[in-house]
Amino acid sequence: MIQSYAALCSAFGRIGLFSFGGPAAQIGLMHKELVTNRGWLSDRNFSDALAFCMLLPGPEAMQLATYCGWRLRGVAGGLIAGLLFVLPGALVIAALALVYASYGQTPDMAAVVIGLQAAVIAIVAQALFRLAGRALGNAEQRIVATLAFLSLLLFQTPFPLVILCVGLWGWFRATHIEHSPPPWPRPPILGTVILWAGLWIAPVLVLWMTGPALLLQLVIFFGLLALVTFGGAYAVLAYMAQQVVGQYKWLTADQMIDALGLAETTPGPLILVTQFVGMMAGHGLGSLAWAITAGCLTLWMTFIPCFLWIFAGAPFIEALGARPRPKAALAMISAAVVGVMAHLSLWFAFHVLFNNVERKTILNIQMDLPIVSSLDPLALVAVTLAVTALFWLKWSPVVLIAVMGAITAIAGRLVAGL
Repeated sequence: MIQSYAALCSAFGRIGLFSFGGPAAQIGLMHKELVTNRGWLSDRNFSDALAFCMLLPGPEAMQLATYCGWRLRGVAGGLIAGLLFVLPGALVIAALALVYASYGQTPDMAAVVIGLQAAVIAIVAQALFRLAGRALGNAEQRIVATLAFLSLLLFQTPFPLVILCVGLWGWFRATHIEHSPPPWPRPPILGTVILWAGLWIAPVLVLWMTGPALLLQLVIFFGLLALVTFGGAYAVLAYMAQQVVGQYKWLTADQMIDALGLAETTPGPLILVTQFVGMMAGHGLGSLAWAITAGCLTLWMTFIPCFLWIFAGAPFIEALGARPRPKAALAMISAAVVGVMAHLSLWFAFHVLFNNVERKTILNIQMDLPIVSSLDPLALVAVTLAVTALFWLKWSPVVLIAVMGAITAIAGRLVAGL
């Protein structure tokens, strides 16, 4: 047990400010800071908590930080840890979204964006290969990944339905059932659930009675999204893009890709991309104030559930870890996420490399396919450079995004001067 809240703020403030590079890098930084350097948690405590957080919807790194704070200083510690993990990135995303909303259509910004989009394709492809190496350990998992990819590509199956089906498959396919697992604890969690669930749905009730329809749509959509974000932000991006671009039309496809590119440059969880989407949608109401309001509501609906899951579920970590069915369900979900990310990579590549993507019918199946003649040469060169730098030169994602943005900005100026 640590001795002061100041020490807790110092540790998690450092983690929040330097948590670049996605969940793996963030979890590694947390382990180094809390286990190796400070000795506040044991390896066993940390690994059990990580396994639990991976079973939950939402950003596992943020939930792990919240759990570590909770274990050290109770609910107050969990709030400090979770908020300090999210707030630095949220402030940067807010600034980037406001700049993008004001200047995103200028020629110079458009050139920079091509570099960001190229970097995003490379980063998503790298994440896909890394996850595939961990998640596809047997033939059944490879089949699940393939079916998930085809269901999204050919039939536009909703992402939540894919996750539900493969999770149930894994649950009931578990081959080893513990005969005498430890009993479930019975902590007094009813008040915790009522409090955090009430806080979560409060914006829905308030906006249903008083707010603009757009804000109500935002809080309902991102509240439901928080329930199905298994497998990290990459997994849910394809579904998010399908809804915000295709159904609600809050963003264009290019803006959705830009959102991910800008989110990659910030510390904190990648799911902060939802804040950018919310702010751009709110900006459509006509002012920066609406954009900020929409961004805050999106953050609320995305991260309040994380506190609910941790504060209500943390006492069950030991008992849950001894039961194989949740682990089997997670293994199948992780396999399906590979297929989902493959579909996301293809979607990004089509919209970055080609200026025109149209829905076509082949063998009575509708698919979004690019018009080959609309290939963008600058985008093709940029993607080639980005893939080379990330896979062979081993650049970090943050460096890649900065350099690719600079390269395409210079190229855009040179082309404009010809």
